[in-house]
Amino acid sequence: MKIICIGRNYADHAAELGNSLPSAPLFFLKPDSAVLMHRHPFYIPDWTNDVHHEVELLVKISRVGKCIDPAFAHRYYDAVSLGIDFTARDVQAALKAKGHPWEQAKAFDGSAVVPRTWVPLAEVGGDVQDLAFSLQKNGSDVQQGHSGQMLFPVDDLIAHVSRFMTLKVGDVMFTGTPAGVGPVATGDVLTGHLCGRQMFEVEVR
Repeated sequence: MKIICIGRNYADHAAELGNSLPSAPLFFLKPDSAVLMHRHPFYIPDWTNDVHHEVELLVKISRVGKCIDPAFAHRYYDAVSLGIDFTARDVQAALKAKGHPWEQAKAFDGSAVVPRTWVPLAEVGGDVQDLAFSLQKNGSDVQQGHSGQMLFPVDDLIAHVSRFMTLKVGDVMFTGTPAGVGPVATGDVLTGHLCGRQMFEVEVR
């Protein structure tokens, strides 16, 4: 399983971090070891002092595909979920300043919340670009997003990534985070909702 993460896919999030808007989708990978075990707390690594939450709509690939035309991309997924891309922001900033890759800040163990629960797209209206989602920290809203606000729609993301690598059954695509990212601390409880359904609850330690 590949975990494909899209960066800067919401204009308001790019702005809050002072980043320019991309002219084409940006993506990076997380290894399967980044998946946080089911019902397992998220432990803040001892090598960072600033881990941020980034809630994202997830799409699961259901067919093998390469060089997929955007017009046919919808045939390669049929279920969605919600997850968190945990990011060591201080480490990422230091690496970016040096022009270095920043997998260390994104791909560490436990950095990807991928729930066991996947919702058939048909059950939430059938339109992947018309889905509302949110993240609560200790019961208060911290991130709210809508897939219609993506700079690059899901079908375009699938087409773009498949130009460079084969998509396989079970691969998971994180489609980008809206504004509101922020730090987590020991004792925080994070809950994610997709179209009114609670998809996960994660305790931070």
